Amino acid sequence: MKILALESSARAASAAVEIDGRIFERYSDDGLTHSRTLLPLAIAAMEDAGIGVSELDAVAVAAGPGSFTGIRIGVATAKGLAWPENKPTIALSTLAAMAYTQRDFCGTVCAAMDARRDQFYTALFRFENGKGVRLTEDLALSAAELEAILPSGEIMFVGDGAKKAVESFGRGVLPPEDRILQRASGVLAAIPDFGRTVSAAELLPVYLRLPQAERERNERLLNKEERQI
Repeated sequence: MKILALESSARAASAAVEIDGRIFERYSDDGLTHSRTLLPLAIAAMEDAGIGVSELDAVAVAAGPGSFTGIRIGVATAKGLAWPENKPTIALSTLAAMAYTQRDFCGTVCAAMDARRDQFYTALFRFENGKGVRLTEDLALSAAELEAILPSGEIMFVGDGAKKAVESFGRGVLPPEDRILQRASGVLAAIPDFGRTVSAAELLPVYLRLPQAERERNERLLNKEERQI
């Protein structure tokens, strides 16, 4: 199988190609917008692997949750690459892909994305011998709510909210610095257990809460209605 994976759900962006177990990954955390970096990363990863889009069997993407803009860019890029070539796409939970970057850890892995407003996008997984089992669905929780569902024992935190979680809860361990953030190689690793194959037309972003603009609009409408009562 030849699969291109994309990850742009948070600050960093990455693309990786897997060919019969070999992975060629490109990664960027330079502060540029994903609309400028993700497609060049994908092209560079394919060049490293020595293949073109026409030779791919599928295009995989971390479809959410995460940054609303980042998720849309990732999904749109996957569609743009797959649709003209009539290739299938594979949608992955961003949180599952994050957890699978730590699949060599034996124990509980907590995928933790900083969702701001004192919230985390999070999910818990249990790993043993490289095989992962979901312990929770993808959730949007406050720090207190996340702490309440953490099991006893050692926990590995991963993601752009991992350091914040460890500091907040006073427990848990972190991966090496270069493996904390989300990566496209995690998308590839999670495909056998959690990949969902759909057509490019059917591929959609996955959100756990409304975009900020919609939340603020609803809050304004609610406040207006309360003043009129």
